[in-house]
This record gives sequence, structure tokens and C-alpha cells, in this order.
Amino acid sequence: MTPFLQLALALAIIILAAKLAGYLSLRFGQPTVLGELLVGILLGPALLDLLHLTIFTDRHLGEVVHELAEIGVLLLMFIAGLGLHISDLARSGKVAALGGVLGVVAPLSLGSALGWSFGMDWRAAFFIGLTLSATSVSISAQTLIELNRLRSRVGIGLLGAAVFDDILVVLGLSLFIALGAAEAGAGWLQVLSIVGQMLLFLMLASALGRWVLPILIKKFNDLPISQGLMAFTFITILLFGWMAEVIGNMAAITGAFLAGLWLARTPLRDRIAGVVAVPAYGIFVPIFFVDVGLTADVRALTGESIWLLLAMILIAVLSKVIGAGGGARLAGFTWREALQFGVGMMSRGEVGLIVASIGVAEGILDQGAFAAVVGVVVVTTLLTPPLLRALFTGAGVLKEAEVESAEGGTL
Repeated sequence: MTPFLQLALALAIIILAAKLAGYLSLRFGQPTVLGELLVGILLGPALLDLLHLTIFTDRHLGEVVHELAEIGVLLLMFIAGLGLHISDLARSGKVAALGGVLGVVAPLSLGSALGWSFGMDWRAAFFIGLTLSATSVSISAQTLIELNRLRSRVGIGLLGAAVFDDILVVLGLSLFIALGAAEAGAGWLQVLSIVGQMLLFLMLASALGRWVLPILIKKFNDLPISQGLMAFTFITILLFGWMAEVIGNMAAITGAFLAGLWLARTPLRDRIAGVVAVPAYGIFVPIFFVDVGLTADVRALTGESIWLLLAMILIAVLSKVIGAGGGARLAGFTWREALQFGVGMMSRGEVGLIVASIGVAEGILDQGAFAAVVGVVVVTTLLTPPLLRALFTGAGVLKEAEVESAEGGTL
């Protein structure tokens, strides 16, 4: 088969398996994302190793599937941003700051101590802590969307805290790289440069979102072309994601989230949500969730790396609940809301994998440690949806209307 036909077959299997698994997950009272993640593990190296079957000879197939999955996570975070108002995030500023900062400090400290206790040098130990600090709220966002709780103050606080989390982890990585520079002066200049680039991107994205996007999207929508609104929205998502990484040295998902946040202010918000939901939930988001499972190779976990994995999972769970949840409690959340907040920040994802990949490329982490990081990403991603569902649907949880009333009106 040609490479294209191999890709077509692989995508057909992945999307079909994701939809069937999502349906079964719903039948068991769980969010669809859980089924999609589990079927990804079954299709991955842990069991079937789908992309390495004899019928798939294209060595670039896995890379192409992963890149399509990246589009899925961009669309998912855009939808999350589109479901919010900027005023919502402004009201969550305190909990976002406290939860985001403490949600990085706790896992960074405990993870670094764990790495040191396993005999790693300070550089490898720091990388372990840094990988455990990164949060991927895309899983939590999808679960909260399904539960109709994304616009509760816990959901809004989570998305705001994720921005702080992303900035702090990137700063930590940049600081580490800068400290490893040959000249101390050049290293600190590099840190200041990274901070400046982040601020530049945030200001540029805000300026574009406030003054340029509303004008352009109206013009595109009025043009006599097919699906102009969809085309402009997709272009905006991709460009904001590109700018986040290239200009701001931040994760592309941050740019996609900000694009959704700003387009939510336009009169076309509801129409945008409708046109984006079709390709997102029909194609790209299922590919993303299955791809998370496809990256899990449990066969690489042997000997000491298994104990490292178990210890990392324990710290990954507790550090976010204690750190991020503690920050939410300090910001005035109830104990239950603080626990919901901490669990919502528990899932790791692409940022942690990127940090770990840099550690491997730099010769700081070995393959066993990298496999453990992948295991943590998969386990925390699998744990988060059912725990969030249980915490939000259990006894004593306020209904959405009650939450809005408690906050002083409809969001």
C-alpha cells in the first residue's frame, strides 16, 4: 500500500475504535474520553502495536498520526477558551495564580527530591520534578464540558491556573538551560530574553484579539466563499498556536486557548462553536486521545524504572491535590471545590512529554526514566476523568444554576 492508503486505514481504525470505546464508556457512566484513552493503550505497544503491524510499512506513519493529534488538542483547547468570557477569568485571577503557582512548586520540589532519592544527579532530579509540574487541562476541560461544569468557578479557575502553570514550567526549563550555558552572563540574558518573549506574545495576542480579530472575522463571514467562517477560525487557531511557541516560547495550546477566549467576545461566538465542533469531535479530538495511549510502551519499564514509575504516580497525584488544591483553598474555595480543583490539575500531557524529551535529547534522562514519565502521563490522564466525574456528580455538589447563583449571577 502507498503511504497515503496506510494513513487512511490507520485513521479509519483509530476513529472507529475511539467512537466505539467512547460509546461503551458512556454506557458504564464514564466520560467518553476515558474509553478513547483506554482503547489507545490497547492499540498501542502495550498490546496490538497498531502502527507497527506488517501492513503498515511507512516509518513516518506514527509521526503523521501524532501531528494530527496535535491539531486535535489545539481544537479542544480552543473550544475550552470559546466557552468562557474574559470577565470569567478575571474573576478567577486569585485562584488561578495561587493554584497555578503552588501547583508547580509542590510537584517540582517533591519530584526533584524523588529523583535525588533514586540516585540521580541534580540535573536529572530537577528534570523529573519539572516533568511532574506540567499540567494538561485538556482532559479535564473535555470532562467538564461533558458534565456541563466548565463554566463553574472550579472549571474557570482550572483554565486560568493552566496558563500560570504553562508559563512557570517553561520558565523553569528556560532557567535550567540558561544555567547550563558556558557563560553565566549569557545564561541570565537568555532567561530575561525568554521572559520578554512571553510578555511580547501575550501583548500581541491580546492586541490582535481585542482589535483585529473582531473586524477580520466579520469580513470573512460576509465574503461570498464557502465556509469562510470555518476557514478563518481554523487559520486563527493555527496562527495563535504558532505564535505561542515561536514568539512566546510557550506551548501551542496556550495560543489556541487565547484564540478561543478572544473570539468568544464576538457576536459570532455561537456559530463558531457550531462549525468547529464538527471536525473537532468528529475527527481530531478522538485521534488526540487515542494517540496518548499509542505513546505508552509499558515494555520499556523494567527493574528500578518500575519503582520509579510507581513513586512518580504517587507524587504526581498528591502534589497537585496538595499544591493546586491548597492554593484553591487559600483563594476561598470550599474543601470540596479545592479537591475538585486539585484533581482537575492532576492530568499531565504534552508539555511534560516535551520536557522529558528534551531531557533525553540532552542526555540527562535515560530511556527508563522517560518511559516512567510516559507512564505517569497515561495513568494520571486515565485517573482524572472518573475522579472528576465522581467529585462533581456525588452527593452535595451544587448544580450549575446554584453555582452561578453563589457567584452572584449568571456567568
